[in-house]
Amino acid sequence: MATEAHHYYVPNPSPYPFILSTGLLLMTSGFIFNINHYAPGVWMMLLGFLCVLYVLYGWFGRIIGESEGGAYSKWEDRSFRIGMIVFISSEVAFFAAFFGALFFMRRIAIPELASFDHDFTMYKSFTDAWPSAGPGGVVLGHAYEVPKFTPMSAWGIPAINTLILLTSGATVTWAHWGLLKNNRQQLIIGLFLTVALGIAFLCLQAFEYHHAYTEMGLTLGTGAYGATFFMLTGFHGFHVTLGTIMLIVILMRSMKGHFTSDHHFAFEGVAWYWHFVDVVWLLLFVLVYWL
Repeated sequence: MATEAHHYYVPNPSPYPFILSTGLLLMTSGFIFNINHYAPGVWMMLLGFLCVLYVLYGWFGRIIGESEGGAYSKWEDRSFRIGMIVFISSEVAFFAAFFGALFFMRRIAIPELASFDHDFTMYKSFTDAWPSAGPGGVVLGHAYEVPKFTPMSAWGIPAINTLILLTSGATVTWAHWGLLKNNRQQLIIGLFLTVALGIAFLCLQAFEYHHAYTEMGLTLGTGAYGATFFMLTGFHGFHVTLGTIMLIVILMRSMKGHFTSDHHFAFEGVAWYWHFVDVVWLLLFVLVYWL
């Protein structure tokens, strides 16, 4: 036991955690500035995203070099697995908070507000209905109307995107089977299809957002419905973007001959993350789009 512990690899100090934290801070702060119409917001978001990309490139490169150089043993592999489980658990808590907010508004806050006298509610036509904030109700004490908007239907782009993500979950699993059988061609084809499906999902979601803003009047400013819709789907889209980037890295490594049937946790970790993204989307489809 002492001999095995002696061979546990300890990496040198790294600046990447600090840079990543700074990038995430810039992205979130820039987003807040942007939705409040402060000019630096977009540039802060862009700078933060570039920091995240730099960390992904540098940190991934260092870990790949250490892995291919034989620095990792089964103990490091166990540490990576535990770390990925903790990371995904934190992501579960993150999305649970947003789903909890959605549940609270729909099942508790709105019915309670609707039970009050209209003089105490947000506008005279306020009722116990979802989506909230209108359309067209006058906000008491203000000179503006709640913007008119059309709720997003589930049976259009969202349904197509659901099919896309479910298919991508199958293709990444098929790629994993190919890796376990040492079938490099199946591995690469499966990963390529998964990446293509991820990009297709993002393109359709971008089109959906454009349509929501320009044709449906659905924005972050259209009450609780607009805020929760864009927060949940937006953060999910950000996770799909990161997952697609990681899948591209795994695809490139697979094309270079990396990974074997008994040494491929980098692939497994990304696959776990991708399946998590799939599950979150299914919840989004049911709770945000459908119900």
